[in-house]
Amino acid sequence: MNDAHFHLTVNHLPIIIPGIALLVLIGGFIFKSEIVKRTAYFLFIIGALSTFVAFSSGEGAEQVMEKLGSDHHLIHEHEEAAETFALFSHALGILSLLGLWANWKRKKFSNGIAIVVILVAAAALYFGRVTGTTGGEIRHTEIRNDNGSTPSATEAENDDH
Repeated sequence: MNDAHFHLTVNHLPIIIPGIALLVLIGGFIFKSEIVKRTAYFLFIIGALSTFVAFSSGEGAEQVMEKLGSDHHLIHEHEEAAETFALFSHALGILSLLGLWANWKRKKFSNGIAIVVILVAAAALYFGRVTGTTGGEIRHTEIRNDNGSTPSATEAENDDH
């Protein structure tokens, strides 16, 4: 398994796990279950930890993809998106640690933390989507805004004149 393969294996976890955790946390509010909320916090923490693994494997994946001739601009765009996503994911993990502690100790502000976690999770999922899309665009030309089309030989000749 090369670095790019490893990155592809782990990079979905930081996006999928917080999505599931958000649904679990909302379920904790709906069913008024503190155990369910704690489970969600634990999942958010696992998601934040998985971000470290995915992020740290990105550099090796970049080297493999550049050797394969992938567009450096697309890789750089993905890297920038990943940095922003990682910040939100790590903040979500830290907030979840605080939320887990506050919930466990039955602090009055624990529901307030849960609401903040929901908001940060929504932002993290947005940036996770952006990161996933920009990563996919590196090799999946069909999802690019330009549909991945390359100019025909005639169009290229006309552009040269």
